[in-house]
Amino acid sequence: MSFVTPGTVAFVTGANRGIGRALVDALLARGAAKVYAAARRPDTLSALVAESRGRVVPVALDVTRPDQVRDAAAQAPDVTLLLNNAGAVAKLGAPFTDIGWLDAGREEFEVNVLGPLALTQAFAPVLARNGGGTVANVSSVAGLVAFDLILSYSASKAALHSVTQATRASLKGQGTYVAGIYPGPVDTDMAKAIEMAKATPAAAANAILDGLEAGDEEIFPDPYSREAGPQFLAGPKTLERQQLAVETAAAH
Repeated sequence: MSFVTPGTVAFVTGANRGIGRALVDALLARGAAKVYAAARRPDTLSALVAESRGRVVPVALDVTRPDQVRDAAAQAPDVTLLLNNAGAVAKLGAPFTDIGWLDAGREEFEVNVLGPLALTQAFAPVLARNGGGTVANVSSVAGLVAFDLILSYSASKAALHSVTQATRASLKGQGTYVAGIYPGPVDTDMAKAIEMAKATPAAAANAILDGLEAGDEEIFPDPYSREAGPQFLAGPKTLERQQLAVETAAAH
């Protein structure tokens, strides 16, 4: 049986662009009954809503605002799949001693860690009422091994990995399946300054849904992460040493 069925009702954060938009498209293509598409500015979803013929419901949501998080859960009582995709990169490529990392980290932790935690807390009772459902958190390969180019972002995504593990343990009793998603470089606005080969958002989104269908707890949706992810699972220290070697070579 396909993971996405005619009865699937999904809630996707950061749905107006990048992986989030591609996830909405892939869910619709696979037959989801309804997709709540959340973004800070719901007007950016107007074309998507119009194309969906009523299957996409726009939701105004800033994941850092508790009132909007509560309203989102109240607005979507039929959700069976929560995709915490919204994320932020606030700083790129500065020396370790740059104090700007601290301000960047505060912003990134609010969006990348506390946002998904708040959404999942709000939707956990909804999912329980609807049979258990699924929570999928979009973390990053940078949450499995630190990238000094995006120091504070890496730290926030590592924290999201921890939150994902805690969520899996906490919601097991209500029958909720919890997956962590760990993309490498994907061709989105967020990654435009990173000069690496990148997967397309559509390819990443479909690989994410394939991983959910397979019941994977860790999903690596692109060529880069499919190489790094198993290395992390086999031995985190090996991946750390490899990443350090790559960064040291790049600096010379």
